[in-house]
Amino acid sequence: MKEKVINFFTERFGSKPEVFAFAPGRLEILGNHTDYNEGFVLSTAVNLGTYFACRKVDGDVCSVTLDVEGLNDDRERQFSLSNLDEKQPKDWANYIKGVIVELQKRGYTVPAFEATIMSSVPLSAGMSSSASLEMAVCFAVGKLIETYTDADVFAKISKAEWAKIGQGCENNYVGANTGLLDQFSSVMGKEDHLVFSDFRTLDVQNIPLPHNLAMVIANTFVKHDLTEEYGERRESCEKAAEFFNSNDSSKTHLRDVSDVELESAKADLSETAYKRAKHVVGEDERVIEGNELLKAGKIAEFGKLMNESHDSSINYFENSCPELDALVEAGTSLDGHIGARLSGGGFGGISVHFVEKDKAETYASELEKLYKEKTGKDTETIICVSGDGAYVETV
Repeated sequence: MKEKVINFFTERFGSKPEVFAFAPGRLEILGNHTDYNEGFVLSTAVNLGTYFACRKVDGDVCSVTLDVEGLNDDRERQFSLSNLDEKQPKDWANYIKGVIVELQKRGYTVPAFEATIMSSVPLSAGMSSSASLEMAVCFAVGKLIETYTDADVFAKISKAEWAKIGQGCENNYVGANTGLLDQFSSVMGKEDHLVFSDFRTLDVQNIPLPHNLAMVIANTFVKHDLTEEYGERRESCEKAAEFFNSNDSSKTHLRDVSDVELESAKADLSETAYKRAKHVVGEDERVIEGNELLKAGKIAEFGKLMNESHDSSINYFENSCPELDALVEAGTSLDGHIGARLSGGGFGGISVHFVEKDKAETYASELEKLYKEKTGKDTETIICVSGDGAYVETV
């Protein structure tokens, strides 16, 4: 892919780029919607991601061309660095402009550039193609800034701060009130490991995965725009947290609330606030338990937590859909199954299945057949591995 995107750049702009960056997509393994509640998440960077090649040009006009499967609108954008206030609703270029704005807010002078983008992350499938794009742009543009100004960008901006730049792009420019999970996973990934993140302290640990484990990803092809649903879920969580905070100032977020405390307050919460909190509180507890299970090599028990997580998405957070439920249920009957759940924001997208590695190909094939029998619909499976986080290099 690196060679392919560099050749794409050369064909488009007449000579080679100066900088090449890659940032992976991510899978959420446990910890659904816990990041913005200052909770815990187990995720992984994957070996699929966004590739970004660029070079500096004179003036203040950026030219960007992409080649991404599934995106059929105009694939070329030009925009002026002095006129970034003009936003086009639901335009993919907003993710690039938003990163530039966040860097400018931090005092960096961003040079104009030409760029090409390619991606292997399925769009709108819950693997965070948007954060993958943001982090690739961050690292590539950061390298241009470092090359053409006196700023020591990568010494001054930590991985956590890069993630915040991506989040700021989504919150402030794109208009999606998202947390830090996607960007954190993309920059903090490590091959053959999960990423254990504490979204209060922003501490990260890389947790080894068993060598006999594979991840099978199944795409429902139900595409989702999380903006409205995400906002409602987040607001409900905040209302529940406000209730607990009004009685105990030390409880500022749902991570501070135990399941026992939540059940004691059930009658004082609206049904919706209770259900959303039930999911988040349970997810935090499952992540803590799952972390210890992985360290102890108890992968079968970890798989049960994945199944419990999906049940919670159905019953409490209501962010699953019939297609996801059918995939998760189908997987439980197949040889090699360890655990399965939806991954990402929900309402469509993908399910992630932990599977015994030597049975993964058969599992993926049988899952496609069984899902077709149950629903009459097609799915596409990918056998996935965990990968390293974002990187950048000169060409």
